[in-house]
Amino acid sequence: MRGLVLVLGAGIFATVPGHAQDAASGEKIFVQCRACHQIGQNAKNAVGPVLNGLFGRKAGMIEGYSYSSANKNSGITWDEATFREYIKDPKAKIPGTKMTFPGLKDPKQIDDIVAYLKQFDSTGRKQGAGIVPAGKKFAKVQ
Repeated sequence: MRGLVLVLGAGIFATVPGHAQDAASGEKIFVQCRACHQIGQNAKNAVGPVLNGLFGRKAGMIEGYSYSSANKNSGITWDEATFREYIKDPKAKIPGTKMTFPGLKDPKQIDDIVAYLKQFDSTGRKQGAGIVPAGKKFAKVQ
């Protein structure tokens, strides 16, 4: 199994999943989500809420969207782990949700859609995907 180790500086390391996340592939996977959700600078609530700035946001909090009571009262703050569990089987994670999507089962697809969603801040601006800030290094581990 291959993985990536992110070298953050003075002896701090972070390990990411065994296969690289691919935001471009995630954008293609997101096509199935577009029937209900929008993302990006011109995104608007549709059948589902806008997904800009999803990670770090409390469930049921996008203004102007009519959430199910189950979602509003779930107590969830979206992070990667919670989203990964949710997107596998939304109705199992939040019983009573009105989301009808059956879920993504392929871990690689989930990795890729996470990478795609993480690019967008709360205003819908796409953040510098693939850009490594000065002083940061990536090291490949085999």
